[in-house]
Amino acid sequence: MRPIGELLADFIHGSELEQPLLERKVLALLPEVLGKTVVQYMGESEVKNGVLYVHIRSAALRSQLFDVRFDLLRKLNDAAGAKVLKDIRLLG
Repeated sequence: MRPIGELLADFIHGSELEQPLLERKVLALLPEVLGKTVVQYMGESEVKNGVLYVHIRSAALRSQLFDVRFDLLRKLNDAAGAKVLKDIRLLG
């Protein structure tokens, strides 16, 4: 007997469901990784083909995030437990 969580993980791993679920996980982790202050200036966010698109309403904040986007990319992938993202695009 195995726990249902393990069975589901085995079923999802390697299937076509894995990537979309990981992308949703990354979106859910944004507030935790970016922080509450940044989230206040965020608009819509989405992941397409391994690229995270984040709308930031503040040009100054967008510039600051651009400088640390590779650190954010690493932190988000680490928090998701997989290499989900290849790039982050900060949009106005």
